[in-house]
Amino acid sequence: MKNMKPTIIKVDSLNMTLTPERCYVAENYSSKDGKVSIAIATVKPGVTTVAHHLEGIEEIYIITQGTGIIDIKGMEPTKVVPGDVIVIPNGTSQRIENIDNKDLVFYCVCTPKFTQEQYFTDETSNIRI
Repeated sequence: MKNMKPTIIKVDSLNMTLTPERCYVAENYSSKDGKVSIAIATVKPGVTTVAHHLEGIEEIYIITQGTGIIDIKGMEPTKVVPGDVIVIPNGTSQRIENIDNKDLVFYCVCTPKFTQEQYFTDETSNIRI
């Protein structure tokens, strides 16, 4: 990243948007070369996000607040807390549930950067993924 300049993106400058996935998301950063994007996500208490997968993108979640249950295809649902890192391989269905009485907040790092065209919903019923 030869032409990268130091930058600080203040969280209070972000515009959180409620997504069809049932969580609030704001993109913090998207590299000009397309290699990475970083977003902050908030899941309200009692909410489970829509089961989905990304084609061609690896997701990494970094939990910063709250307690949740991550449900990744091929794994047992697992409790996650602040400091936990979740690696979701390209094409793998997943969803996260907030089991706390406060917001579940996490950073989502996507490589390469997230594009809506690579997002696919996997939710057809309440059956475990």
